[in-house]
Amino acid sequence: MLGLRRSAATLLNHSQSLLRNLSFHGLRVQGIRVGNAEVPNHKPLKTGLQEVYGIGRRKSHQVLCGLGITNKLARDLTGKELIDLREEVGMHQHGDELRRRVGSEIQRLVEVDCYRGSRHRHGMPCRGQRTKTNARTKRERELPLLERRKLLQVELLRPLCSTSLQLCLDEIDQISRHDLLRKKRTS
Repeated sequence: MLGLRRSAATLLNHSQSLLRNLSFHGLRVQGIRVGNAEVPNHKPLKTGLQEVYGIGRRKSHQVLCGLGITNKLARDLTGKELIDLREEVGMHQHGDELRRRVGSEIQRLVEVDCYRGSRHRHGMPCRGQRTKTNARTKRERELPLLERRKLLQVELLRPLCSTSLQLCLDEIDQISRHDLLRKKRTS
């Protein structure tokens, strides 16, 4: 059994050295694949592992310390180190699995209709940050008052309209024109 492992590791080392030197009509292999992400060959492993979704500075340091790998370049990994690295990264939640988990947690908050869920639904910061001057990228562009009123009226009248949506929209246009005329008269 030990001989098979050695021969597999040797074969992997040879295949890696071939991949390093192999070029496909001018295209070179750019990195190694770990956790459904490409780790660049020219970067140190500590920063290269951060390309994997869900692995930051701290977790990459933990993974490398757990394996006893010093901070070397990704292209300098041996076959055994690469296999161990993939297994160690596989023990942590990362990539699409982590994205699905985060998405389901946010969806649960929205369905429960708690404060954080409503903040997520409206695209606002949900961890207590101020929004008067900051969070411009999180907040959507505010619609003018007339457009907001139209949207609100459409939402309110939609369940009442049993005939067609066009009749509802005509009613809304008449209501908004009436509001505009009333505003002009008062000003």
